[in-house]
Amino acid sequence: MEFSRRRFGLLIGGGAAGLATGATVAVGVSRAMDKEHPAQGGRPAAHTVGFDRHSVLLDGRRIAVWSGEFHPFRLPSPSLWRDILQKFRASGYNTVCIYVSWNYHSPAPGTYDFTGVRDLGAMLDMAAEEGLHVIVRPGPYINAEVDAGGYPGWLTATAGTARTDDPTYLGHVDQWLTAVNAVIAPRQYTSGGGTVLLYQLENEYAAHVHDGTGARYMAHLYAKVRADGIEVPLFHNDKGRNGYWTPGSFATDGESGRYLYAFDGYPSPDDTPPDWGLFGRGGAKGGSTASPGTPGFLAEFGGGWFDCWGGAEFDGQGYAGARATRDAAYERRFYLTNLANGITVHNVYMTFGGTSWGWLPAPAVYTSYDYGAAIDEARNLTSKIPPMKQLGYLLATVPGLARLDRVGRGDTGDPDVVLYHLADHAGSAHILVARNDAATDREVTLPLPTATGTRNVPVRIPARDARLLATELTLGSRLLRWTTAQPMLQQKSGRQDIAVLVSRPKDTVELALACSRRPTVSVLDGAAQTSYDASAGLLRITATLSGLTRLHISGDGHPSPLLLLLADDDASAALWRHDTASGPVLVHGPALLRDVEVRGTAVRLTGDTTAPSGLEVWAPRGIEAVLWNGRPVPVAMSPSGSLTARHQLPGPASFALPKLTGWRRAEENPESEPGYDDSAWAVADRRTSHSPTPVPAGGPVLFADDYGFHYGDVWYRTTFTGPVDSATVELAYRTGTQGLLMAWLDGTPLGAHRMPVPTKEQTGVRRWSATASFPVPAGALHGTGRHVLAVLVRPMAHDEDGGANDAHKTARGLVSAAFAPASGSGPAPALTWRIQGAGPADPLRGPLNTGGLHGERAGWHLPHHDDRHWQPTTLPHTGTRQGVTWYRTDFRLAVPHGTDASLGLTLTDDPAHAYRIQLFLNGWNLGQYINDVGPQHTFVLPNGILDPHGHNTLALAVLSDGTTPAGPGNAELTLLGAAAGGVPLTLVT
Repeated sequence: MEFSRRRFGLLIGGGAAGLATGATVAVGVSRAMDKEHPAQGGRPAAHTVGFDRHSVLLDGRRIAVWSGEFHPFRLPSPSLWRDILQKFRASGYNTVCIYVSWNYHSPAPGTYDFTGVRDLGAMLDMAAEEGLHVIVRPGPYINAEVDAGGYPGWLTATAGTARTDDPTYLGHVDQWLTAVNAVIAPRQYTSGGGTVLLYQLENEYAAHVHDGTGARYMAHLYAKVRADGIEVPLFHNDKGRNGYWTPGSFATDGESGRYLYAFDGYPSPDDTPPDWGLFGRGGAKGGSTASPGTPGFLAEFGGGWFDCWGGAEFDGQGYAGARATRDAAYERRFYLTNLANGITVHNVYMTFGGTSWGWLPAPAVYTSYDYGAAIDEARNLTSKIPPMKQLGYLLATVPGLARLDRVGRGDTGDPDVVLYHLADHAGSAHILVARNDAATDREVTLPLPTATGTRNVPVRIPARDARLLATELTLGSRLLRWTTAQPMLQQKSGRQDIAVLVSRPKDTVELALACSRRPTVSVLDGAAQTSYDASAGLLRITATLSGLTRLHISGDGHPSPLLLLLADDDASAALWRHDTASGPVLVHGPALLRDVEVRGTAVRLTGDTTAPSGLEVWAPRGIEAVLWNGRPVPVAMSPSGSLTARHQLPGPASFALPKLTGWRRAEENPESEPGYDDSAWAVADRRTSHSPTPVPAGGPVLFADDYGFHYGDVWYRTTFTGPVDSATVELAYRTGTQGLLMAWLDGTPLGAHRMPVPTKEQTGVRRWSATASFPVPAGALHGTGRHVLAVLVRPMAHDEDGGANDAHKTARGLVSAAFAPASGSGPAPALTWRIQGAGPADPLRGPLNTGGLHGERAGWHLPHHDDRHWQPTTLPHTGTRQGVTWYRTDFRLAVPHGTDASLGLTLTDDPAHAYRIQLFLNGWNLGQYINDVGPQHTFVLPNGILDPHGHNTLALAVLSDGTTPAGPGNAELTLLGAAAGGVPLTLVT
């Protein structure tokens, strides 16, 4: 099948070519695109993205892709995207990987929005400005623990089987791809207009592999994407090591030359790291060996793990438990094993998880998507960053690591310690990875191959950890014969070479430098023992690491002296490297280095301090002055050849958080009252549905999606006349984990029913459908006259469609309703239902922000709603009514300018109180709290949505079932992190 390349116009309210008539595509125009594509002038210079079996090749240059996952839709404050991207780059990543969630950009068929918080183009341009390559994954299906796996709500009520070659489904897909690819295509690395490096076709598609359907579907996606002008290599992310969708398995138009095989892996901390890379074993299903002609590519590798309602995954500890079990040692043990297996395209999922705000989360997970990632939900760098940075800087500054050949495995004398031996194909360097799979520390003697023979060295490897060692490695103009400390970076600054090597605190490390004559060695800081072996021409250095040990080496016949920095993990966390047009700059001291600019004899640094800190700069020759965040810093030249601040940089300014007072309260759910006017509601009279959930015999269809209500709460009302011979009313419904239903008869509460909290053994079990049976009050239906049954259902999102079986279309809301006769023979009333859910989608916040509560439809969550008639109240507050009560207050913040403060709202109460809260800040639904389930009690309030220098409105929609006292309890603002620095902030208005 041959598709011609097409160009698509980007028109507001127009019809981009390839879209259906009347389709609307709204796009943002960013600063970077204006610069790269001026109105007059030629197209930017083109580049190439290629690959061989070892690595990706950029313009013929070999690169190891070291990537972290970040989802912009989980941080709906575009100013903060730059903060995350700068932290990625500073932490050693050269690439960012992003999902694009279809449901975030498409509130209705034919409507696609890429403006404001959904400005994908601005995100891609920011990545280019920050020097990061991009792996883009625009679906159509992403999974990602989001509602319907990223499919828009409206797709759940359409014909056509998703993730197949069904023409109806492909018609919707083609519209989406036309819209999203029009944003991506001009920002490819190959076009010279951006840094998009790789593009994913589909995600974890394990269905229809052998029946031809899948091959036709994948071939269609491939042809469509190429026709849309996507030139960079494409790939599919295989769920595990199945060997599915390797090059040549689905297309015949030369795809094998521009297509990569990728797979993912999420091992638990107790697993033994597998050999699944280029040098792995296992044949066609052994990971990279399934595609021997393409690089080892891990499209997702566990940077943490998600938690579920109830917190059973991490024994109630939440994401602190995830970070504790998948910690820095986990990263070294697994990521270094991946490197040793020839993985040269490596993406850590997640590196920043963010927030599944509003109705974004999939049914099983709660609001926080912190993931136990290296950067936490409040944007703080954690103890997981140093291993990431150490490896990223190593890959960036030590040549040859993008192409290593396996030499074999060494003998450690300990069955629990594995030793991988690799060699740089282009040079003589050897890389060794020693991994301890035991639950206790190990002391082993490792054989290190050198040009003059094997050197046996003692090494301590902590429990379930790993170390990287090297021999015959070039450091500037010198040769490092061997080292038991991991090389982290090398560079030339001024007139000297600089090398940094790292290991754990209190580790004793040994290294040897080839020196043809006796060098002059000065230990400038810390303690180290040195000796010179004239016969071998070796300078040997031994040190026990504590902080930063500095040695200055000169006079050994090399043109430049060497500054050798031996850093433990804590010291390496304060080392930052940044490339400039004048040469690399190395900075020591602050909590973060964001950017470096060399102007004349001055170097301008921007970054963060989280406490008073020193500042030390190794800069290119001729630099005499230093500015930090725009202010001159008095400096002096140190013995290390650095410019060192005479005084500490200040930390963040202190400030007080206001108490949340002045609350006002209003009760709602008028829909439960018999006199409520529901005449404008939709009549639930459909008899067929595209859902795989069977329609009860005789109907009608009560599924919320069939009537256009896709997110949040849904109301049902039916009116009938008595008398009715009934003892119970039976209400079958489907939601998701922790979904619930409550009912009223003639305004009297009948009760509530909720889905169970899964145990740790049940986290993969879907207990998302149930039947609520409520007794009818004695005599309530005996008389003649009008009766009203009102039902509120809270669905907890749509199923994901990981099995490609239309699971995302599984019904949400009521499935059936009936009065059970008391005598077994009495007539049942004929019930005609009306249904009401969310109102029109918020044009700023999108369809995922609100559901169908009366207060949401009436704007009670919005910041300028007039609540002066509401009842004043204080927290904690308790009530026992069944239904919904709203609480609102305003507060003013005065975070000092120049301080990046991350705030949260912390909710606490007696865990026996059964209620839930939707939290709205300035109109944004930032999460759902379930008091008696947990584990989440603190909700991040992202700056941009939060005004740190002004007025803010907080609204809490409390849903209680009436079985216990219901809050809210205590609500307070919490400081989650503060730094002097940050990025310029633009409010989301």
